[in-house]
Amino acid sequence: MQMYITLSGEDRIARYEVDEGTGELTHIGDVATAKRPAPLAVNPAGDRMYVGCRDEIALSSYAIGDGGSLTHIGDAALENDPCYLATDRRGRFLLSAYYEGGLCAVHTIGDDGAATAPPVEWLATAKGAHSMQTDASNRFAFVPHISGGTGPNAIYQFRFDAETGHITPNSPARVEMDEELGPRHFCFHPNKDILYFSDEQGCSVTGYNFDADNGTLSAFQTVSTLPEGFAERNSCSQIQIAPSGEFLYAPNRGHNSIACFSVDAESGALTAIGHAPSEAVPRAFSIDPSGRFLYAAGLDTGRLAAYRIEGDGTLTRFATYDVGEEPMWVLIIAS
Repeated sequence: MQMYITLSGEDRIARYEVDEGTGELTHIGDVATAKRPAPLAVNPAGDRMYVGCRDEIALSSYAIGDGGSLTHIGDAALENDPCYLATDRRGRFLLSAYYEGGLCAVHTIGDDGAATAPPVEWLATAKGAHSMQTDASNRFAFVPHISGGTGPNAIYQFRFDAETGHITPNSPARVEMDEELGPRHFCFHPNKDILYFSDEQGCSVTGYNFDADNGTLSAFQTVSTLPEGFAERNSCSQIQIAPSGEFLYAPNRGHNSIACFSVDAESGALTAIGHAPSEAVPRAFSIDPSGRFLYAAGLDTGRLAAYRIEGDGTLTRFATYDVGEEPMWVLIIAS
């Protein structure tokens, strides 16, 4: 397996080999990028990678070669800096969200695998747009927007045209929140029509039932990511579910922990099963494709904590690595 970490403070992507048996990492090289690299995405075929650079604003495309090597194949100019990237389910388009710009966009991916400019869609939503993905059918897309006075505290729902890349508002166009949750990132249950969103301001995870025919969401549960009694400042960042669908994880920035949940096999409901101490400000993390290991980077410390996922879903840290200044994204792909 290969791991890639964007180091925003050093304008590089660090490459690591992941031992599939032990989870231990070996640093195998670095790739220089434009200034302040942050979000990463890989296409479904696993042979192209996309990097959003937030100071020297661009979408950079790379070919993934033998041993996980990266070869730069193009740049697409942008009018704003992206905070999230994902390809559609067929790998024909690159989706992006723009927190400060209050936008979401869709770029065509060319025959060479590079994202092209201008985008086929450049749509104003609201400030605080934080991620964008399509569902498994590739017919619908969601763009959550945080709260906290900087965003509308809502999930925008779209219909996605997989032939043209265009998006149009679904009906209803937004999922509104009764509380100040601030939906930020989301993940799909691997075999149920359920999505889970990390709530940045609410310090929680909310589960939504997904109407696969109409492409709409309805909330069924919100559960805190914090231990009872914690009252200090905190916010949530990313979210991931294990490939098995049995466990879900969401980092806390402030409490500096990874909140661990078990997932009910029938209903998809979450039950808190503990917290694993993390490096300070765990903004970025990733679960390996086998579901055996989890890696979380501390934005403030420049260190990556490596955990073993135990049979009950709890995390045991087995190593810590100095990776570099301001790690902003952790991505793992099968070799």
